[in-house]
Amino acid sequence: MSKYKKLSHVVYKCDYHIVWVPKYRFRILQGEVKQFVEEDIRMLCEWKKCEIQEMNVQSDHIHLVVSVPPKVSISELMGTLKGKLAIKLFRSYPKMKQKPYWGNHFWARGYFVSTIGIDEELIKRYVKYQEDEEKRAESQQHKFDF
Repeated sequence: MSKYKKLSHVVYKCDYHIVWVPKYRFRILQGEVKQFVEEDIRMLCEWKKCEIQEMNVQSDHIHLVVSVPPKVSISELMGTLKGKLAIKLFRSYPKMKQKPYWGNHFWARGYFVSTIGIDEELIKRYVKYQEDEEKRAESQQHKFDF
């Protein structure tokens, strides 16, 4: 797997660590439900052209490390994942709509997201000293101009 991905007009590396939980952090993501959620997350990410690098479905939360193309916002991806998963779960497991569970809401509001990228200090140094590097390369090139 290449470090960078390409679309028609962009080269990118947009990797994210995302965590979200069922409402009330119920420990419902087990057994058949866990397998159902894992399969659907894979299918929905593929549909959005996102590449799953790691996924861990725990009984009360989900960790996802995913590469997302720049044309897909994280809020759009999470809206799709949480919305479509909830609809399919309630259709497949109608008892979940009853108390003590959720009514029409499966997931807690919100989620955690963090970018995963190249070392921040490395980027800062690159940006800070890029002009000096370009000048040095330019002066080297002029030495060989006749």
